[in-house]
Amino acid sequence: MRAIKAGAHDFLIKPVASDDLVRAIERALAHHQTLRDLKDKLDNVRARLGRLTPREREVFELVVRGYANKQIAHALGCTTRTVKAHRHRVMEKMQVKSLAELVSIAERTGIASATRQTGLGRL
Repeated sequence: MRAIKAGAHDFLIKPVASDDLVRAIERALAHHQTLRDLKDKLDNVRARLGRLTPREREVFELVVRGYANKQIAHALGCTTRTVKAHRHRVMEKMQVKSLAELVSIAERTGIASATRQTGLGRL
């Protein structure tokens, strides 16, 4: 149990055949590469998030919470047209084409759960 908690991916019983050892190492390397690829993608998304202005970030968080442009405009004290412009820039900067992709980013980065905890988006 301690080995699994420490990150073990496989158990080999001694004496181990060299083919079994090689396969276990290959599986561990493949797993490590998969985790590294996921981390790189998440780092890329976080970098894009960092390029949002504070107002774009507010719009982003309200959009992914499911609020309509009109509700966002009211909450932020601006016009619907302004919200649409911010929303368009958010989509461009985040390199997404749909709201579903934007929500997916919010979920993967923890933004969606953070806005629920802080109460952001309660209109």
